[in-house]
Amino acid sequence: MVGLISLLVAFPFVLGLVLLVTGSNRVRRPLVGLGVIGVIVGSLALAMPGVPASVMQLPVSPETIGKGMLAIEGIITLYLLWVSVRTRQPIIALLALAQAALLGVMELGGGHHVEVARYLILDQFSVILGLIIGVIGGLICLYALDYMQEFHVHHHPEMHDGRCMFFAILFIFLGAMFGLVFSNNLIWIYFFWEITTLCSFWLIGYKRTDESKRNAQRALMMNLTGGVGFATALFLLARSGGPIELDQLVMAKPALVLLPVALLAFAGITKSAQLPFSSWLLGAMVAPTPVSALLHSSTMVNAGVYLVLRVAPVLQGTVAGILVALVGALTFLVASLAAITTSDAKKVLAYSTIANLGLIVLCGGIGTHEAVWAGILLIVFHAIAKGLLFLCVGVIEHKLHSRNIDDMTGLILKMPRLSVMLQIGMAGMFLAPFGMLISKYAVLKAVLDSMPLLAIFIVFGSAATLFFWIKWMGGLLMVTHPHENVEKNIGWGKWTALYSLSALTFGTCMLFPLVSYYLIEPYVKTQYHLAQFSAMSEGNIIIMVIMLALVSLFPLSFLNYGRNVKVVDPYLAGANKENGIQFTGSAGTVRDMSMQNYYLSDILPEAKMMKAGVIFACVLLAGLLLKVVFS
Repeated sequence: MVGLISLLVAFPFVLGLVLLVTGSNRVRRPLVGLGVIGVIVGSLALAMPGVPASVMQLPVSPETIGKGMLAIEGIITLYLLWVSVRTRQPIIALLALAQAALLGVMELGGGHHVEVARYLILDQFSVILGLIIGVIGGLICLYALDYMQEFHVHHHPEMHDGRCMFFAILFIFLGAMFGLVFSNNLIWIYFFWEITTLCSFWLIGYKRTDESKRNAQRALMMNLTGGVGFATALFLLARSGGPIELDQLVMAKPALVLLPVALLAFAGITKSAQLPFSSWLLGAMVAPTPVSALLHSSTMVNAGVYLVLRVAPVLQGTVAGILVALVGALTFLVASLAAITTSDAKKVLAYSTIANLGLIVLCGGIGTHEAVWAGILLIVFHAIAKGLLFLCVGVIEHKLHSRNIDDMTGLILKMPRLSVMLQIGMAGMFLAPFGMLISKYAVLKAVLDSMPLLAIFIVFGSAATLFFWIKWMGGLLMVTHPHENVEKNIGWGKWTALYSLSALTFGTCMLFPLVSYYLIEPYVKTQYHLAQFSAMSEGNIIIMVIMLALVSLFPLSFLNYGRNVKVVDPYLAGANKENGIQFTGSAGTVRDMSMQNYYLSDILPEAKMMKAGVIFACVLLAGLLLKVVFS
């Protein structure tokens, strides 16, 4: 088992280095295919029954690994200093040097002699994240083969073709995420944490336009800010002789480790793009679609909420936990309302991601076993459904040359299969009995049991969520006139990823009681020392199965849509012109018929809402740090 974990972490790194020097597309395609098969099979193998709860032995000496990590961290620091000079952003240098100084003082103070019994951990939570990284991340890499080919050949032939670097970073990203979720040593987690920060910087800036460079720099600065919090937590633990192992940290008395845990939660908040750090994830939309999908579903943001949920037992019942929960609740409400105001499909998905991550952070701040169960379930459903939605939008953007939601009107005729997949992804995000909605009910119950006032954020945020998903889904099904089917010449890699994620969305919704029973509930019982814990009753499961059977009829009814379907002109009071999309108005004026959604930008000004959210979130985070420092 140790060898399998080590291989799963090392394999993407090695393959990434090979891809870095592979310029031929003919060679790259089989290598990427091999890599996808490797990470998927490896993650599935780790999920087999009977996995050990922890791993004590390593195939290589921990001292050797530690020295290698220290050397790489030094190289990363030098690189960041060079980036700071090149971009004229001194704050990057200050943040990089602050991290290096904290780790250097820790090492000189004897931090390298801290005893660690278990360097790796393999429990049910890490297995869940491993499956998300391997399966969804692998499918995104497969999708990227066809997407990047079309991106450079047909849409951006003038752009520098950096696919060697692109695919290398994708796999290094996956390797770093595997290392992060399977490491028990906080110093190792920090190492992989910083690699994901660097990879996101490269991927967001892939296009090399001024906008992409600015957004990449913003992402780097904000994630380095979280890195400083993480490094400070390590420094405090080493100086006080506290546990440097994640599983031991969670079992320690809150009074002894609350400040380091609060700093770790702060790092998680930055990585998961919570207010006031949400702008870096919104800016990531400038990158190619596979990057957006990877950052938003299976990798980057999940690292943040993973850490917050890991330390949730320590936050339970503390003022620090309340403040963390408030940040998550505020982010959920503000981002959900902001999603109403934009017609950019990728931006709607970005705001939805930030909002749902806010719910997960809220669960971590509450810290009860019911809240942690709901938070993990949210991670599962969000990763699958959001990955599917981003990949669908990427194909639509290439075919329609737009990602405006209004331009997707009648997509059920323009791209029937893709439209059904998009609807499946949306249903997975907000319709009963899909698990995302059930998870939100569980969050609401946990909030009512612990912090009843926060229910206001969930109720109003959920109402906004319903509004922006319904209006988008309605537009897909709205038919005003005949449309040409443009669902042609879509590569096998794209179809494989899309069909697989559609099946995963539906299958996971159908089987999630088993996921809960075999993976989430055992983890929660272990973490909270519970003799018994059952999240769902038998009656609820039966009701859910009946509802799921009825919901399944919805996408099935559209599989043959567009074939032998007669589309008639809309009724316009008898004034239609011959083309069916124009009508004669007053005084004989010929007018175009248009159908558009409501965005309520005057009622809900996006910029003002986000600004207010940033201010309130800064106050909450300042209160978090001040409270734990002076308590």
